[in-house]
Amino acid sequence: MKQLIMIVFLFCATLCCADLYAQKKGQALADSFLTELNTEHFKNNDDSNKVKLLSNLSFTYSHINPDEGVKYGQQGLDLANKLQWNKGAAMANSSLGNCYLGRSDYPKAVEYFREVLKTDQETGNKKGVINVTTNIGQAYGQQGNYTKALEYFFLALKMAEETGDKTAVASNTCNIGSVCQMQQNYPQALEYFMKAIKLSEDLGDKQALIRATINIGTIYFWQKNDEKALEYDFMGLKMAQDAGLSVAIAKCYANIGNVYTDQKNYTMAITFMLKGLKIDQEIKDKYAEGFLLKNIGFAYLEILHDSTFRSSHSASLTKGSGELSSGPYKPDETIPAGKAARIQKAMEYLQQALSIAKDINQLDIQMDCYEGISEVYQLKGDLKNEILNFKKYSAAKDSIFSKDNTQQIAKINAENEYNLKHQADSLKTDAKEKITALQLHRQRSYIWFGVAGIALLMGFSFFLLKAQRRSEFERKKSDELLLNILPAEVAAELKSTGISEAKYFDRVTVMFTDFVNFTKASELLTPKELVNELHTCFKAFDEIVSKYGIEKIKTIGDAYLAVAGLPVADPHHAENIVGAAVEIVAYMKTRQAKIGDKAFEVRVGIHSGNAVAGIVGVKKFAYDIWGDTVNTAARMEQNSEAGKINISETTYELVMGKFSCQYRGEIDAKNKGQMKMYFVS
Repeated sequence: MKQLIMIVFLFCATLCCADLYAQKKGQALADSFLTELNTEHFKNNDDSNKVKLLSNLSFTYSHINPDEGVKYGQQGLDLANKLQWNKGAAMANSSLGNCYLGRSDYPKAVEYFREVLKTDQETGNKKGVINVTTNIGQAYGQQGNYTKALEYFFLALKMAEETGDKTAVASNTCNIGSVCQMQQNYPQALEYFMKAIKLSEDLGDKQALIRATINIGTIYFWQKNDEKALEYDFMGLKMAQDAGLSVAIAKCYANIGNVYTDQKNYTMAITFMLKGLKIDQEIKDKYAEGFLLKNIGFAYLEILHDSTFRSSHSASLTKGSGELSSGPYKPDETIPAGKAARIQKAMEYLQQALSIAKDINQLDIQMDCYEGISEVYQLKGDLKNEILNFKKYSAAKDSIFSKDNTQQIAKINAENEYNLKHQADSLKTDAKEKITALQLHRQRSYIWFGVAGIALLMGFSFFLLKAQRRSEFERKKSDELLLNILPAEVAAELKSTGISEAKYFDRVTVMFTDFVNFTKASELLTPKELVNELHTCFKAFDEIVSKYGIEKIKTIGDAYLAVAGLPVADPHHAENIVGAAVEIVAYMKTRQAKIGDKAFEVRVGIHSGNAVAGIVGVKKFAYDIWGDTVNTAARMEQNSEAGKINISETTYELVMGKFSCQYRGEIDAKNKGQMKMYFVS
């Protein structure tokens, strides 16, 4: 499940400091530092002890209030520089780096960590070099730059082995496993985590042991091995409870909740997620709190889609959970009976999660919340709010996956708008200059009035002809631009009436494509090359869908959305979409053979049904489509594979006999339940 992806590195970064909170946690520890800072000694003295105190206070706040942490860290850094104390400056820079990690400002975090690295290298502090090298690797890992993360983790591992720092060896072995896990290289990830467990056991390092154990549980969950996942999750939970590590306990509860959700044991899923939520609220981990609130909301959505669920669903634990010292787990919340009550529960949790995600500026959680809220409104039959929130979901997704592309496109649009405006301004200026010149000439040349009149007439006629031609040229460009944004029928309606009503289409087929290895390929390309490659691929897609009479709707980052059967009905909508998809896959394979690893791999999802389509917005408006057919097509794409076309049963029934299809069985689609799927072969 994608919900787990963003939290693994957060776990790696926070667990290493969990022992700091074993006796005094979070705000309580910060308050004790603040009390000490306000004593007469520290008020009236600027010395090295004050630098240490400010740095410790900054580091403490990095986990509960990074903005406050930055404030105190900067005070410590300024004082250390005033005292010309390099070691103190390194302490403050380290705390600031952790604060910027807490703010998800990873480039800034790396900037501060590099200052620490420079000082530690100059002073020969080998242990410090290893620690800050690890921190830089974590910063790169959290921003998704896994190549750089591995580079620094392997460097830290090598130095740790050379210096005999067994604790750092175990920690970075686990870090490397985490990166492999994020890259979905599960066999290698398990190999490194198993090594980390052995190293941690030999050292008696409970924190590292717990961390590796929980990550192994996560890998088994992603591999759909729920029994092994629960075994390691409960093992990690027991160890974390014995060690009193709140962060790790909360993570275990969250992971166990995800496994039970996957097993459709929603009562126990919500029970464990609520336990994790309570801890996250106590330690003020806002990201984890928003993450779990969102997951609980989605659990209620899955209940709404599961016709077999009953309120009396078994609350017993699955094999592998064991009997823990804290006793049996009883549901903390009764799942209400009735569709309306469950819809309300889903909405409540998703809106709480969205509020927190906005406060901490976490777009990944916002994106999922908008998608979930859109589905809630769909269940309520509120089409207007369903569309509104789906648009917000699309916008958030676009912001996450295509920041570079959006900037490039915005630049191109700005240039185009400037050119059009410049041409219009030139026409107005040209007219003003000509009229002014003619008026001046008339005032000075009454004697030659007749000749001037003729000249005026000729000049004015020439100007009108030129203006008319330029106007026709501009109108033609405007029409071309409009047709590039809207279907011809919609553009004609908009030009003739000034409005275009949204329409319902009963029989359409929707296609989503997505590049599977987009992140990996983009690491091999410069930003300019990346945009050029996207342009090349999408241009080819445009040509293919045009050939089949298909309407391209939009691109969302590296995804491509098109639909057949609107705005003009097409009895062959499904056949045309599948035919286009076959050509798109063939084109991408040819592209891969031509440029190798720099090429993207495409996966395609297709579903047929009904949809609503129309123009959205009044500025920079766009033609868009909405409805469950679009959501289901997206699910088909998410459950497809590289180089494959995954179609739903509905589409299969429309194209069987025309294309060779391979039945895949019933596959669990998020919030859709079990769906029959087919690969077009």
